[in-house]
Amino acid sequence: MQEKKTDHFRRRLLPACAAMALAFAVPATALAQAWPTRPVKILVGFPPGGVADIMARSMAPLMSETLGQPVVVESRAGANGNVAADAVAKAPADGYTLAMTSTGIESVNPYLFSRMPFDPAKDLAPVAAAGRIQLFLTARPGLPASDVESFVRYAKAHPGKLSFGSAGSGSTPHLVGELFKQSAGIYAVHVPYRGAAPALQDLLASQIDFFFDPGISFANVRAGKLKMLAVASGQRSPLFPEVPTLAERGYKNMDYDTWFGLFAPAATPPEVRQRLNEAANKALANEGLRSRFREVGGEATPMTAEAFKGIARKEAVVFGQLIKDRDIQAD
Repeated sequence: MQEKKTDHFRRRLLPACAAMALAFAVPATALAQAWPTRPVKILVGFPPGGVADIMARSMAPLMSETLGQPVVVESRAGANGNVAADAVAKAPADGYTLAMTSTGIESVNPYLFSRMPFDPAKDLAPVAAAGRIQLFLTARPGLPASDVESFVRYAKAHPGKLSFGSAGSGSTPHLVGELFKQSAGIYAVHVPYRGAAPALQDLLASQIDFFFDPGISFANVRAGKLKMLAVASGQRSPLFPEVPTLAERGYKNMDYDTWFGLFAPAATPPEVRQRLNEAANKALANEGLRSRFREVGGEATPMTAEAFKGIARKEAVVFGQLIKDRDIQAD
């Protein structure tokens, strides 16, 4: 008798469990299909007119077409991307607030700042890569050097006399400059600026001697106002095919592009993050967007969120140690 009751209970319980499982599965599917129902905001962690800003504003209208909702871009610059990233880390985890920033938010800032207002590894989730920017070793016209070899010889003959600018302490152009100094065995004084644009202006005015340009000096190079000596990348730039890479000149560990991408609050549902990744990758396949990226020395890089995360992890090994060894601190 007891066995019959048990069998009867099981026959009633199994369909009920199946129904409950289906009920829990439906919300995730429904969320992926229904989202978004209102505008999506992208907070750019760097100044207006910079590469990150250009990337975000190029991607926004194309992502909007795919998502069916406006994608608006807002500047939230400061603290090497921390201001925008902190706002996103503390935003509701619903996919409506994203950060456009560099991989340095995870590979540099935790080592650079003595205190972080959030934990990038725990509070943010990568959504999609946007693109990578090559860095160009660019010098003032009056510097008596026409190539990397003569530049290094001059720097060694005048230790401490040269200065180089960057978009700020801990920015990729700064760290690549430090890596180059280390690799070439030269010494130059670092001058941090609040953005690459003011660094370029001082280079044109010969207030500094060189900098690793993130793609804003092209017009001045073509006009003969500046010298482009090399590319700190694994390949030559199609915009300046005659300019060699540092690796070609014997500096084998100088392949460091600046990577930018979209980040969301860590608890954002996976289904929403996947929709954002698909919308971003579709935008990055657009030839008009790819052409715009190339104008500033960039390359659109559609990929999975996991692959983008891997780039930050790889950078952290090199940059984290460099920041420690050189005692680099935030401005």
